[in-house]
Amino acid sequence: MQVHIPSALLSYTASSTVEAAGATVAEVLAALEAQFPGIRFRMIDEQAAIRRHIRIFVNGAQVPDIAHALHATDEIVIVQALSGG
Repeated sequence: MQVHIPSALLSYTASSTVEAAGATVAEVLAALEAQFPGIRFRMIDEQAAIRRHIRIFVNGAQVPDIAHALHATDEIVIVQALSGG
């Protein structure tokens, strides 16, 4: 399935859209980690929760956690909040 990567993480993927497979968001993130080592830690904390500044959308709807089930035709968009003063 297509995964849209935020610009802040392009240093890992070099592309704003990548392909990854999995039955859950957690499995897709594991697949991304296998392809792009280090990327998962930027999105998921030590308790396996989505980091505060990250939002994950599946087919346009925000998912609350990484256990969310997926279908092969789903589209995932990862959004990273920007902060500053």
